[in-house]
Amino acid sequence: MDKMERKEGKRPSGRSIGKEAGSAAPRFERKRSEDLNWGRQVVLQLLKESPDRVQKVFLGKNVSESFARQIKTLAEKGGVVVQAVAPEVLSEICGPVNHQGVACRSSEVSMAELGDFLSSLPSGGPLLVVVLDHVQDPHNLGAVARTAEACGAKGVLFPKRRGALPGGTVVKVSAGAALRLPMVGVNNVVQTVKELQESGFWTIGLDNRMGRSLWSEPMPERTALVVGAEGEGLSRLVSDTCDEIVRIPLTGETGSLNASVACAVGMFEWARKWGPQS
Repeated sequence: MDKMERKEGKRPSGRSIGKEAGSAAPRFERKRSEDLNWGRQVVLQLLKESPDRVQKVFLGKNVSESFARQIKTLAEKGGVVVQAVAPEVLSEICGPVNHQGVACRSSEVSMAELGDFLSSLPSGGPLLVVVLDHVQDPHNLGAVARTAEACGAKGVLFPKRRGALPGGTVVKVSAGAALRLPMVGVNNVVQTVKELQESGFWTIGLDNRMGRSLWSEPMPERTALVVGAEGEGLSRLVSDTCDEIVRIPLTGETGSLNASVACAVGMFEWARKWGPQS
């Protein structure tokens, strides 16, 4: 099915998926110590033993070439982003500690890769996944994970850069759901939407500014619900790539819902037909 057919509203006919299927500079933010590790031995150990828990490495520009090479080699092997920063920036990130020229953000949550996640999905039956388009607030990410587990979604997908990542705050807000539900880090949201389409998902973007009413017709059996960032909503490229855009009808003067609340409404609209009924 090509893009034109999808845009005309022809939903996928149940292609097999799963085991049977084949910018602007980031802003530096002070992170709580629960999500931040520093020191050479600590960071090296995490990269060697638990690279899936490492979200990003901050490497001081003043470290030796041999140490920088060691960090970059381990990070590349584990698929971890390394960002070179000035010594004063690293000190601002870490606070008044002896960081030894390196720090990393780590997570209690293991981030799955998209390919592994898709291959693990069952080949039949209803499926819902959630895609977040650069949601910034970890409280929203945690709330989405909690609701996703409750309504039977199979996973939450989010970009590895320029968005909230699953740290301690996310685990706490999700009531532990982020430790049980696949949390999938992706490199590019547009490409991810395309891969989901190729895997048999009908991709629906939520946008309060346009699209048909969410209530106008049932959501497909296999749905990928795409939700935009706080304030900005879906990016233009992501919106253009989705199979369709829907809106949640609202009254009053508020005009929009919190990202996690809007996502919850969309998820349970899917669950109303395809989720647990008792």
